[in-house]
Formats: sequence, C-alpha cells, structure tokens
Amino acid sequence: MEFRVISLPAFKAASSGVDKNFDFSPSGVLGKFDMYFSSIVPSDRDSFLPRDFLFYDEEKQGMVWWWALTEDMDNGGYEVVEFDGGYYLTYAYKDGDEEVNKKLYEEVLNYIEESEVFELDIRPNHYAMGHIITPAEIIKVQGWAQMETFIPIKLKNK
Repeated sequence: MEFRVISLPAFKAASSGVDKNFDFSPSGVLGKFDMYFSSIVPSDRDSFLPRDFLFYDEEKQGMVWWWALTEDMDNGGYEVVEFDGGYYLTYAYKDGDEEVNKKLYEEVLNYIEESEVFELDIRPNHYAMGHIITPAEIIKVQGWAQMETFIPIKLKNK
C-alpha cells in the first residue's frame, strides 16, 4: 500500500456546521459552504494545500466542512472552530470510487492496528477527513478528481 504520514498544524477554521442531510446542492448547508470558500482567493503566501477538509462527525452524526482561515480571511458569518492539528496517515484515490476507497481504508486500518509505532487518534473534531487534491482547472479538463483521505494517528504510548 502507498501512503504517507504527515503533520497538520493547528489552525482556526470556518465551519459549515453539521449537515445530517449530506446536502451539496446550492441551497444545502454543504453547497452554501462550498460557494463561500470557493469564492475566496488566498494570497500566494496562503495558497497551501489542503485548506478545506470534509469529514463525518461521529458524535453529531453528520457531515462537516472546514476552511482553514488566515488572520485576514473573512469567516463568512460561519462559526470559527479551533483545530489542534496532529499526525495523519493519508492515501489518494479517484473521487467517487468507493470500492477502491473502502479497500485502501481497510488496508490503512490493518496497518495501524499492526503497527508498533502508531495508533488511531479519533476524538471530537479529529476524525478521518477528505480533500480533493486535483486543481479545479485539471478536473474540468480531465473530468474527474483525486481525493486524499486523512486518517488521524498518534504515536503509541504518548
């Protein structure tokens, strides 16, 4: 399996809030949030990837979308949350290919379970997340996107 281990820094993020309907339509919670952050053009200094994270909040049983803010970005009237950062094991697949996603997710969980170094680090606001890593212009030309999944991990005995 091909994956990488990364560290995400702590950051403040605008939050869509929980959407139990998984509504990405223009009038839905997630659709409106997508329009909000898609209209933001970060400065070159702040154009790092990823900046948006989509995840399923296990406690509240719904989808949540975050946009990492800088000091000078408008939160669009959305709630601002604090993310404490952490280690993540990541893998990529063609967005929408849930068969491949499921296979890779199971491989990752097996790897972590058998690891002498890592263990899962799932807790409130610290769940598995996804982010489209393909630039919009490329998606438009090729007709599909690549999704990167982030699985929260921590070092054992820490």
